[in-house]
Amino acid sequence: QVQLVESGGGLVQTGGSLRLSCVVSGDTFSIRVMAWFRQAPGKEREFVNAISWGGSSTLYADSVKGRFTISRDSAKNTVYLQMNSLKPEDTAVYYCAARRHWGTKMSQLEYDYWGQGTQVTVSS
Repeated sequence: QVQLVESGGGLVQTGGSLRLSCVVSGDTFSIRVMAWFRQAPGKEREFVNAISWGGSSTLYADSVKGRFTISRDSAKNTVYLQMNSLKPEDTAVYYCAARRHWGTKMSQLEYDYWGQGTQVTVSS
């Protein structure tokens, strides 16, 4: 089993920055890809970005390209989401997800483990 714990959410003004962290524990050797998803009130969960565990491959949703960056520290078993130039439409609960198979994917159905989420609120 794998456990994911997110942290770093909060309230920020438009144009501000936040960095989310996701600590991975348990059977980390089974993990091949990590991703961030988000879910705004009344909307479906959507893909944000993903990274291969070795860091060689990344995938981004068009809505966050150029503003958000995913990275990982394998020694710390931690994945980060650096969010810059935040907009009110970025307000959502952000979830960390892990996948046991190779290949960065956008569908939440491709991910095997999920964290409980951290709230990000961007005020206008």
